[in-house]
Amino acid sequence: MRLDLLQALNAARAARRAAILVTALDGSAQRLVHEAEIAADPLAADLAARLRSGKSGLAQRDPAEGGEVFLTVHVPPPRLIVIGAVHISQALAPMAALTDLDVTIIDPRTAFATPERFPDVPLLAQWPEEALSALPPLDRYTAVAALTHDPKIDDPALAAALRAECFYVGALGSRKTHAKRVERLAEAGLGAAAIGRLRAPIGLDIGAVSPAEIAVSVLAEIIAALRKDTP
Repeated sequence: MRLDLLQALNAARAARRAAILVTALDGSAQRLVHEAEIAADPLAADLAARLRSGKSGLAQRDPAEGGEVFLTVHVPPPRLIVIGAVHISQALAPMAALTDLDVTIIDPRTAFATPERFPDVPLLAQWPEEALSALPPLDRYTAVAALTHDPKIDDPALAAALRAECFYVGALGSRKTHAKRVERLAEAGLGAAAIGRLRAPIGLDIGAVSPAEIAVSVLAEIIAALRKDTP
């Protein structure tokens, strides 16, 4: 790899920005395509598909050039920030870790946010505003799930996640609860398009009842957003 390409790739990694290295199999050319440049690239469809899957692989070059290329995908490690150290979170955290999501739990309620309830999971017993400022900035490769049912805790995290265009933002609660939440988010300055990206009630509709079943529905919805939707 050329030094300038390596430097550009390292800069993208440091900024948690996705990029794809396009290498001609005949060794004639190599270039780096940043996520923001994909739509205008001759290989846009292949690049977008590879970016969604997170997997590298072969693709045909532009017909004008001929030959195959290898697309090496570099995406930031996806992460999940869970707001609320609740029963659902206890089931969700280990399952999410098995799917290679980097999980963090945030809850200012110290009676819930204890290492005993969440072993081996980064746990911040702080209000979301404080906790999020201590973490790497929210981005398009971050999922946020708000599970406390408490607007004082959930709303600031949801607003921050929507403004940062996180790939998934979900909140627990009934449709009636969500309607009131929409009003509060609008009052906080969020536009209709941003609020419309909020998944609520959270999780796929699989008829989940128990905390573990709800956790499964939430994780499935997060994976679908990561792999099927455009980041």
